[in-house]
Amino acid sequence: MRALVLSVVMLLAACAATPRAAATPDGLDAIARDYVGLILEIGEHEDGYVDAYYGPPEWAAAAKANPRSVADLGQAAQALTQRLQAVPEAGLDAESRQRRQYLMAHVSAAAARLRMIGGERMGFADEAEALFGVRPDLPPLSSFDPVLAELDALVPGQGPLNERVAALRARYVIPKDRLDEVMRTAMAECRARTARRIPLPAHERFTLEFVTDKPWSGYNYYKGDANSLIQINTDLPIYIDRAVDLGCHEGYPGHHVYNALLEQTFVREKGWVEMSVYPLFSPMSLIAEGSANYGIDLAFPGAERAEYEARVLYPLAGLDPATAQDGLRLLALTDRLKRAEYVIADDFLSGRVDREETLNRLQTYGLSDRARATQRLSFIETYRSYVINYGLGRDMVRDWVERQGPDHWATMQRLLASQTLPADLAP
Repeated sequence: MRALVLSVVMLLAACAATPRAAATPDGLDAIARDYVGLILEIGEHEDGYVDAYYGPPEWAAAAKANPRSVADLGQAAQALTQRLQAVPEAGLDAESRQRRQYLMAHVSAAAARLRMIGGERMGFADEAEALFGVRPDLPPLSSFDPVLAELDALVPGQGPLNERVAALRARYVIPKDRLDEVMRTAMAECRARTARRIPLPAHERFTLEFVTDKPWSGYNYYKGDANSLIQINTDLPIYIDRAVDLGCHEGYPGHHVYNALLEQTFVREKGWVEMSVYPLFSPMSLIAEGSANYGIDLAFPGAERAEYEARVLYPLAGLDPATAQDGLRLLALTDRLKRAEYVIADDFLSGRVDREETLNRLQTYGLSDRARATQRLSFIETYRSYVINYGLGRDMVRDWVERQGPDHWATMQRLLASQTLPADLAP
């Protein structure tokens, strides 16, 4: 198989002697095919690197049977970059120019991940920029103290703020025997609200599973053919607000819809094979996580979320509907501390702060108990700078969508069915 691909690449290179031939979409098609092979082979060196793949199964089998070494893959990434640079933009239409930029950004991220697999360690901001195409701000952790002080004055009771907040949040836990019904009901509502505004593939569907022993709270495993496996982690009690959060984020208009539209638009309609593979540590993830989080507010704007939760979800969970607004108000206040996690992760991953102090910081600035702080630290240890994609990604996607005009759903659909890069979201 590899010999055949090499022969095709050499033939295409020979045909690229004229500017017109070099600029044809066929040149990008050949590069895209080799990019898919590169990503699949990296996945043989790092479990979880390939988040989704729904291209030809024989390509995955070939990558598994004979993966190149990390060093050889690094050289292959460099060669792909050179081939992309050799494709003159002047001969490409707007879509193909964006495709070229998209491939260049993702090959660059793959090269950075290969260096990390090979042992290189970067600073938190450097790593985030290399993998996801965005450099996060890392203000002093003390800059979040005024928010803590404001919350301290608002949250009733005595004792540490995180314990008081945790006590309040405990009132909103979904009983385990009602979790399945609450989650499925919320997901159905997220789907209905999305389907009214974004045409979905006729056969799209998902399977819901409840799992344990994971570093994350929810995960979407996209299987191709508009089909997802959505898993919810039940290691810790699940709050009622997470039903809508997870339903939108993992499903509609989040990860499930994003992957389904990419597959439909690019793989099925255009035959652009690079979109049949999703490398987790790539600029694609900032768009994916950012749009999934923004999708929550898009599907449930303003007071609609509190009204729906109080009317439908709270009764299903056996909780007091009169407290729905207070629960969301508390959630909005704690959201202002989300970016403190970047600073905490930076200090921990660099070795400047030890594990015990990091757990204390996560409890203080995450307003959580030790069990949730421990789970979050496990996520940070596993995914490192990936944490920026949720809050920073959401803010970037929200700001970009809302700058485009009043029809936010139409703009969201355009984003989800595009090769937009994080750099494209900048004002």
